[in-house]
Amino acid sequence: MADAAMPRYSTRVPVDFVVIGSGAAGGIVAKELSSAGLSVVVLEQGPHLKAQDFTHDEWAYNHNEELVWGRRKGHPQTFRRSADEKARVVDGAVLSYAHNVGGSSVHFSGNFWRLRPIDFHEASEVGLIPGTTLADWPLSYEELEPYYTRVDWEIGVSGLAGPWDPPRSRGYPCKPMPVKSSGVLLERGAKALGWTAYPAPVAILSEAHNGRPPCIHCGFCNGFGCEINAKSSSMATMIPLALASGHCELRTGCTAARIETDENGRVTEVAYWEADGTLQAQRAKAVVLCANGAETPRLLFLSESARMPDGLANSSGMVGQNLMFNGSSRVVGLFEHEVNAHKSIATTRVVHDFYTIDRKHGFYGGGGIDERSISAGRPLQAALGGSIFGSSHWGSEFKRNLALEFTHTASFNGHCTSLPLASNNVTLDPDVKDTWGRPALRTTFMNHPDDFATMKFFMERSVEMMEAVGALKIDSSYNQTGQTGGVHLLGTCRMGNDPASSVVDRFNRSHDVENLFIVDGSSMVTSGRGQPTMTIMALAFRAADHIIAAARRGDI
Repeated sequence: MADAAMPRYSTRVPVDFVVIGSGAAGGIVAKELSSAGLSVVVLEQGPHLKAQDFTHDEWAYNHNEELVWGRRKGHPQTFRRSADEKARVVDGAVLSYAHNVGGSSVHFSGNFWRLRPIDFHEASEVGLIPGTTLADWPLSYEELEPYYTRVDWEIGVSGLAGPWDPPRSRGYPCKPMPVKSSGVLLERGAKALGWTAYPAPVAILSEAHNGRPPCIHCGFCNGFGCEINAKSSSMATMIPLALASGHCELRTGCTAARIETDENGRVTEVAYWEADGTLQAQRAKAVVLCANGAETPRLLFLSESARMPDGLANSSGMVGQNLMFNGSSRVVGLFEHEVNAHKSIATTRVVHDFYTIDRKHGFYGGGGIDERSISAGRPLQAALGGSIFGSSHWGSEFKRNLALEFTHTASFNGHCTSLPLASNNVTLDPDVKDTWGRPALRTTFMNHPDDFATMKFFMERSVEMMEAVGALKIDSSYNQTGQTGGVHLLGTCRMGNDPASSVVDRFNRSHDVENLFIVDGSSMVTSGRGQPTMTIMALAFRAADHIIAAARRGDI
């Protein structure tokens, strides 16, 4: 069904649901609700780009902000380390996410790790960690597992089931992606140290699945849309089904301004700007907010009222708090022979021997190590980043170093935990406005000491593997002064059983507003070990099941 044939709902007649955002979660929620026969309007502030619209234009995507908006597009953000500082305007974005149908699932790397059982009850296992708000999830891995499997099969995941996986009820729908040279290096390094590297599960098709073709190994996954729909974004997998249902209207170029409520505190409509600045409002029986861990808290703050002066659904004061990015480290090795790690997908092998770090090391943490190329395989970005190992910054030697490093290096990247802290948050900047006149997103963030220790730990393990496979030169790093931004925007509207310490319940329903649901990375209680999108999608399938059931029994 073409977009032109989708329903056109009146803004003055309440639809069953307005879904705000069409990303990893929003696309799934829209598809599930509309396929159940419920009327749905999806508001997306970006365009509806499709496979034929995507290119390998690094300058357009990385510098002209065609997918990720920032200051030059009229969407400034500010950053500070603590509440005692005045936030400064930054170039680009602290809180980075795509603005298009499918959201960041369109341009992500496709790394798809499930959480493991320990992630859901880790606070009970490790006990109090001073300075943090670490808590158990109000659900278990076993409850979420069927929805992880739905993600595998309905979204499309390539991988290999084995003893390294958490328990699963069904194998992967697609065989693992073929290993590339950098993956072989990771395998050899891990084996030499007694660890295990195994095929990285990815949301990229290794073979045809659900009517979509397999990957052509173009090398432009991370930061780019897929021109053949082999990457399993919600744009490629869910939105077409939502539109085909005949019950979903997708409105692009529409930026939510506020969620309106009545005297009883129930949601009644969503006000939004069209691309030309016209202010509209769509009436709704219920709203599902899927705008991501940055835009979701901003919209809740902007939807304050006399009844809810601190923001919609914020009686707990937890909206915007507990921001988590996931920690990271990078170790680059220079090799005698060509590696060409820029080819194919971002990563083909991963080491999870340290998914949970033994507390005997004196800190909390855990994660995994995968192999990648420098600058995510992008030649222009690699060149602009300069030579890693050479001393020249211009001339023929500089150019030779760039060419050598792009083809003869591999990067072993650590991806790890990020502890939730009340002091790490997303709020509204009192001074800086965006193109719509809204307060800019203000980020306050400083890593917990255990985060630094975890990043350092993974850097050191990566160095050991580089040494084991004979790297000629090694460059290692992690952010020792604290992260200043990220693409994993987690925890800012956490779920929980207690309304005093959480924003939504275990089914993603607001504690305060019975016809408001929040389904995106903001509801995650802990950060996992580094790749949250699959969990966000699994939570979306689960929430949609319960929303549909509630709607059918008249409980919304």
